[in-house]
Amino acid sequence: MKKKFLWVVLPLGLLSPLVLAASETPVTELSDVDVIETAPLSGLELRKDQIPSNIQTATDKEIAKTNAVNITDFMNRTLGSVYINDIQGNGFQPDVNYRGYTASPLLGTPQGISVYMDGVRLNQPFGDVVSWDLIPKSAIANMSMMSGSNPLFGRNTLGGALVLKTKDGKNNAGTTGQAIVGNFGRNGFEFEHGGFDKTTNLNWFLTGNHYKDSGWRDNSPTEVRQVFGKVGWEGERSDVKLTTAYADNQMYGNGLQEQRFLERDYSSVYTTPDITDNRSLFMNLEGSYHLSDNISFSGNSYYRNIKTKTYNGDINEGSLDQAVYGLSAADKTALHKAGIPFPSATMTSQNTPFPSLRCIAQALQNDEPGEKCNGLLNSTKTNQENWGTAGQMVWNSSFLGNDNHFLFGGAYDESVEKFVQSTQLGYLNPDRSITGINSYADGVTGGDVDGEPFDNRVSLKGNSRTFSFFLEDTLAIGDYLNITASGRYNHTSIINKDLLNPQGGIDSLNGNHSFDRFNPAVGMTYTPIKEFNVYAGYNEGSRAPTTIELGCANPDNPCKLPNAMAGDPPLKQVVTRTWEAGFRGQAPWQVDWHVGYFHAENKNDIMFVADNQAGYGYFKNFGKTQRQGIEASLDRKVENLSIGANYTYLDATYQSTEIVNGVGNSTNNVGRGLDGTITVTPGNKIPLIPEHSFKTYLDYQFTPEWGANVNVMGFSGVFARGNENNAHQPDGKYYLGQGKTSGYTITNLGVRYHPSYLKGLQVFGQVNNIFDQHYETAAQLGATGFDNNGNYIARPFSNSNASVQQATFYAPGAPRLFWFGLRYSF
Repeated sequence: MKKKFLWVVLPLGLLSPLVLAASETPVTELSDVDVIETAPLSGLELRKDQIPSNIQTATDKEIAKTNAVNITDFMNRTLGSVYINDIQGNGFQPDVNYRGYTASPLLGTPQGISVYMDGVRLNQPFGDVVSWDLIPKSAIANMSMMSGSNPLFGRNTLGGALVLKTKDGKNNAGTTGQAIVGNFGRNGFEFEHGGFDKTTNLNWFLTGNHYKDSGWRDNSPTEVRQVFGKVGWEGERSDVKLTTAYADNQMYGNGLQEQRFLERDYSSVYTTPDITDNRSLFMNLEGSYHLSDNISFSGNSYYRNIKTKTYNGDINEGSLDQAVYGLSAADKTALHKAGIPFPSATMTSQNTPFPSLRCIAQALQNDEPGEKCNGLLNSTKTNQENWGTAGQMVWNSSFLGNDNHFLFGGAYDESVEKFVQSTQLGYLNPDRSITGINSYADGVTGGDVDGEPFDNRVSLKGNSRTFSFFLEDTLAIGDYLNITASGRYNHTSIINKDLLNPQGGIDSLNGNHSFDRFNPAVGMTYTPIKEFNVYAGYNEGSRAPTTIELGCANPDNPCKLPNAMAGDPPLKQVVTRTWEAGFRGQAPWQVDWHVGYFHAENKNDIMFVADNQAGYGYFKNFGKTQRQGIEASLDRKVENLSIGANYTYLDATYQSTEIVNGVGNSTNNVGRGLDGTITVTPGNKIPLIPEHSFKTYLDYQFTPEWGANVNVMGFSGVFARGNENNAHQPDGKYYLGQGKTSGYTITNLGVRYHPSYLKGLQVFGQVNNIFDQHYETAAQLGATGFDNNGNYIARPFSNSNASVQQATFYAPGAPRLFWFGLRYSF
């Protein structure tokens, strides 16, 4: 702990003389022009017409107008090229996608978007995941979605970077309280208070949020508790800010549901429970110093501790082709000795309680409960400690009579992660919950599976370090042309230690890996007239394989995520090359417009490929994938009216041939059952990425008291995971479901009322999906364990492996949700 503390404090000690220094030269005031931070740390501010990429921004006032409960809901409704895959079935646990790249809370999901808050990278060390529930919406002052693989934002910036800036007491003085109530048990309270003292130059800001709902799906409550505080001091040419945030959340995300159940009951879940507990501590110390009118320094040091627990009930797919109904003589003897009653007759009906008795009997004998028990309870514990520091210098100067903005900086990040996973065997109940028994996938009490001890345990410790150096230069040539060049060098080392098998060997997770790369970027903007701007750019980004990917990369020892890992031969880091160009400007009647094209190519993409064991596989570098498309938008914002629309055409395809898991796909190479692969060929569409997306909005303040907003968004259908070859065809018997989703359109409406007799009070209401559409945001192919009546079934057709039935599982979108609230500010 002392070492970690020193890494956080020492850089600030080096920065403090600059922060606390004084000077007689006044600092130049910023002009009244919209500027955008183009790096994680504050200091380099450029006008939008100087940035050679597509930038989308939003302020806290714009977020508040939408009555969004969290920032992902706001992004989904308003930002172009952003869409949500609601795979977890919980509004605080979505997969946020932008241009076909993902920032997800799910381990094992290939991540491609970096998320920063006040200069701190929020992608977690173990898996690069983003826990959206840990970001307090009420603390956000503004956000920017930066397109492309901008190297200044470091690792994992393949498709874009989301940059969040938080509030402070100087710019957000006052007190606000808010309460909401709505359907499905929705209720919440939110407050914020900010202030500053001109005498001491101190400012402070505090906000908190407590939110609960019972969930619109069965057994899916959520409770989110967030608190965020910041205290700062500002001098004539320097400032210091200390931020602390804490969150303690419990979320039930019941995931995908089999299509037949959704047709009968849209709120149903496949199996329960599915619980995620997140607890997080965040601290960040920022400082800046203006050496002169033209030279400034800024830096930060941070510490994070994130503890995550999951507890998931699942069907044991390995039992679907097993004899789980009848009781053998040995089973009856074991049950009799244990004092457990059982029917005297040897029945084999699939509707009897024999699956549970068969499971218990097999466990008592320590025979094959890993095959005969039809339920699993998977538990994980992840503890991540992450700390680091960054600093940069910005020099605004003149070069040959032209304005020049130069940035140079460096960063160091280190983390220690510990991941523990266990599996308890059990049996499925009529309500599709799982009851555990005293038998585990520990290599001993779980018996054998296919003649081998059943052992899915993982106990892995990882340590990662990254050194980075980055620079950028923007040169104005005359009054119309801006040239930008930038780059970042990253060196990442990852050390994995297998705490179950520390001596090493073929099954050990031990590994020592190192990755480094310099990523460049160049671009230009041209503004011949004030109302018209052209931009073009090329940039490269990369991400190193994560601990979880390196822990499951050996084809000789495949794993079944999230149930196990295996040895880790080296993977190559993913490299993305992005080209983009476009036009933007302002048309008559104050209409801002934009049209752009982007083309991104991933080399050595990492994906989970199949093994010949059912459901097993390993991570492997995939040759090439491609995401290209066209974006267009129109916006008009005047005093009482905001109106706009955006459209994205996105073509996301594989560009190499690869063999992947195809168990649920009707075209797999084995046929019906729990085995089989499919071949992906160049041109096949990447699953879960809509080809077309469209959003439009209107916000109008009718009178000083009344205002309203309406938002319509539509997305085309997507291919399911497991249908990477886009060729799956259902037969209605062995294969159910289309292997893709249908397109959908959702309309949302909000109203607000400011009574003139009580200044500071606002009453508001929000209805999402006002027409109560049923729709799916994602899908996956896989084996199903139920018949048409919802009863568990194994070997539905015969006693052969080919008897297992496959289906399409969907992520249902939320039905009509409404809530009302009161907000009072003073």
